[in-house]
Amino acid sequence: MEGSTLAKLSQELSAVSNRVAQVRAERSAASRLGAPAARRGHRPPGDVDGRDRAAVAEPARRGAEAARPVVAVTGAATGLGLALTARLAHSPLVGRVVAIDDSRGDVSGVTWRIVDVRDPALAGRLSDVDVVVHTAVDYSPDSDARVRRAFNVRGAQTVLTAAAAGGVGRVVLVTSAMVYGARPDNPVPLPESAPLSVDSDESVVSDLVEIEHLAERSARAHLGLQISIARPAALVGDGIDTLVTRHFEAPRLLAVKGCAARWQFCHVEDLVSALELAVAGKVTGEFAVGCDGWLEQDELEEIAGLRRIELPAALTFATAQRLHRAGITPAPVADLRYVVYPWVVDCQALRKAGWQPRYDNTAALEVLLAQRAGHHAVAGRRLGKKDATITAAGATVAVIGTAAVVRQVRRRRRGS
Repeated sequence: MEGSTLAKLSQELSAVSNRVAQVRAERSAASRLGAPAARRGHRPPGDVDGRDRAAVAEPARRGAEAARPVVAVTGAATGLGLALTARLAHSPLVGRVVAIDDSRGDVSGVTWRIVDVRDPALAGRLSDVDVVVHTAVDYSPDSDARVRRAFNVRGAQTVLTAAAAGGVGRVVLVTSAMVYGARPDNPVPLPESAPLSVDSDESVVSDLVEIEHLAERSARAHLGLQISIARPAALVGDGIDTLVTRHFEAPRLLAVKGCAARWQFCHVEDLVSALELAVAGKVTGEFAVGCDGWLEQDELEEIAGLRRIELPAALTFATAQRLHRAGITPAPVADLRYVVYPWVVDCQALRKAGWQPRYDNTAALEVLLAQRAGHHAVAGRRLGKKDATITAAGATVAVIGTAAVVRQVRRRRRGS
């Protein structure tokens, strides 16, 4: 079923691509037919040494426009896309901004085009665009895994194919530094050239890895399309709700015995400034985005005013897996690794481009802590107000106890 859907999508995008090429050819022919031939020896008013002033100024004007691209932002009505659209609307590096979403957002001075990023008709909306930044990605821990994956993967596939069909020169994708994987033996920091190391499962990270694989295949299939990928560290800022941010809504910070996490954050404003450089072609390829350095676990706990609760790794991950399978917690066990193991990144590409983050890790953490006010979560699941008084010890007992209950129920079922 999925294969037939993708085949149909490919056929639709191919038809749109052919139509765009036809329209361009018609416009080019009309332009050639409509241009009057210059009469030899005729010097119109305002001519300077046989050259019209407007004709002299035209190449300079075109050169300035070419240096300032038309940029389309998907997911422009909310979250990261909204912040990026607002910044690019006033950027001296950008000529014009096209905001794309399935509803209109609150940003003026841009051209709004209402379309679903999964709709093949997107190609027709990109015919005058030079660069596309794709931010319409669902990172929510509460989303149904199948629905989220269908949106994320098909959205990215449609954007890449539509961009190629529409004659776009560059696409900038936003994934995450999570694609490098979180492991107790990861080097700190990870080089940007480190291989992607994530298992295929139902996690958000698996979606992001598949998006990167799509980008790799698209680059081979469409040689004229340049693709850049931004991989931010743990995001913080307005509207950011991930398993990492929810980790700080718990009564205590989970840790595994024998391995201390290192913490690196990326404020949305810093990610937006990095994407602005990518739009202008000042940074290309795959690049990481994050604060300078990292915080040790002890430093983080002191700043946050939180204490950790340590459990053996085997117990932690086995329990998390059972709870997720039972539908008690939203995130699969793979996502839990990102709050107990390091995945700090080295942002060399951006540094070479002259980029510096506005926020350091301490300031970014303080933003996260300020936004956690009023929220309470255990094992990634948000708790209602009536559950907000749950203690750290009670939470741990509840988590492990629930897993024991699940085991008992399964044994009874097998016995019957």
